[in-house]
Amino acid sequence: MSAEPSPTIHVPVLPTEVINALCIAPQGTYVDGTIGGGGHAELICSQLNGNGLLIGLDHDHLALARCESRLNGKPVMLAHSNFCELPELLQQIEVGPVNGILLDLGLSSDQLEDVDRGFSFNSTGPLDLRFDTDFGEPAWRLIQRLRPEHLADIIYEFGEERLSRRIARKLCERSKRDPLKSAAEIASIICSCYPHSNQKRIHPATRTFQALRIAVNEELKSLEIALRRLPDLLVPGGTLAIISFHSLEDRRVKHAFREDQRLAVVTKRPIVANAEEVESNPRSRSAKLRVAQRI
Repeated sequence: MSAEPSPTIHVPVLPTEVINALCIAPQGTYVDGTIGGGGHAELICSQLNGNGLLIGLDHDHLALARCESRLNGKPVMLAHSNFCELPELLQQIEVGPVNGILLDLGLSSDQLEDVDRGFSFNSTGPLDLRFDTDFGEPAWRLIQRLRPEHLADIIYEFGEERLSRRIARKLCERSKRDPLKSAAEIASIICSCYPHSNQKRIHPATRTFQALRIAVNEELKSLEIALRRLPDLLVPGGTLAIISFHSLEDRRVKHAFREDQRLAVVTKRPIVANAEEVESNPRSRSAKLRVAQRI
């Protein structure tokens, strides 16, 4: 019998802003496409009555296991699925158009603390970075497999890292001599590519880890598919709310909302965390919430 998952330590970002954006009807049907630690989901459920329903998705098995315990007894249905596959899921469970959809595209604190998947720079575990470890290849294997120029393209395109070629060359050279696995070891090699005098506000490995994570999970591909498909799943006046954490995601959401004739943009500028929330939850500093409604 598998051990019970540890309780979530994740704190949801922009909680009040999300609830206000969704304009929750007590009898409505809502989707949390990235349920994570269940923080937003719990808030949504608290607004629903006996006729309301929250459908919670995640492709992280551990996240779903935590939510099953946290949301026990609440009007919620959980599913192991990627949010871009929501049309098929709704058809399968015979649910029609929904009142609102939320996507929180950020990493959860639970994932960052998971030493077995390498999301943290200090993790002694392998650099896996997959949300669903049943599919795809871990990031350490991607590094071993790719040629330096291809790896550099990924780091530059998905991480916007200006030292991508230097980093890719060092990682590939080291991997040939001694295959790399440890997240901490890989992070250390990335750090060595930066001049010691260069004081960084963020950890030097942040952009490279972001790029590798996006690559192994095909995150931008999933987001682009979802932006095309999700508006059709909303009732007229239904809300699509998306929280992004870096410019690659935010640009795609902004342009999709503006260009989609099925949607009316609610947030001309993204909603961001106030100073009080940033102080209590530093991860909220980079969060941007954009909201649109189905016409």
